[in-house]
Amino acid sequence: MLNNITHKNPEIEKQIINLVGKEYSIIDKIKLNGVGSQNLLIKKSDNTIYDILKNDFTLNRCNIELRPKGVILFINSKLETYCLSIPYYKLILFKIDETNYTISYDHFFLKLKVKNQSDHKFFKKLSKQKALFIEDRFI
Repeated sequence: MLNNITHKNPEIEKQIINLVGKEYSIIDKIKLNGVGSQNLLIKKSDNTIYDILKNDFTLNRCNIELRPKGVILFINSKLETYCLSIPYYKLILFKIDETNYTISYDHFFLKLKVKNQSDHKFFKKLSKQKALFIEDRFI
């Protein structure tokens, strides 16, 4: 679910919480050694996200935040902030090569470039959280 979250909207917040869960508590964030990624460079995207990003002339970047039932990708374009909420059961994550990952969800897709080892560790953590969620929920 792609939303413009530049301005606070309680209805959108409820939808996001229902889809991916509330934010982790500070204790859980410490246990997980953080729940957010660094800035990741967007190399490719689907047409919907491309239309948002094409108006901005800076490098296209996004951040990922882990939630109990999914992830949120935050995308900034000009002065607006968009979030793509993805539940774990619909998240498709591929490691293409040493520096590129692909995240897919329904008809949305992003190809992201990672810069350093901490980004790779974050994607491993993301895969582990997804596996734990699916194991607890569906098996």
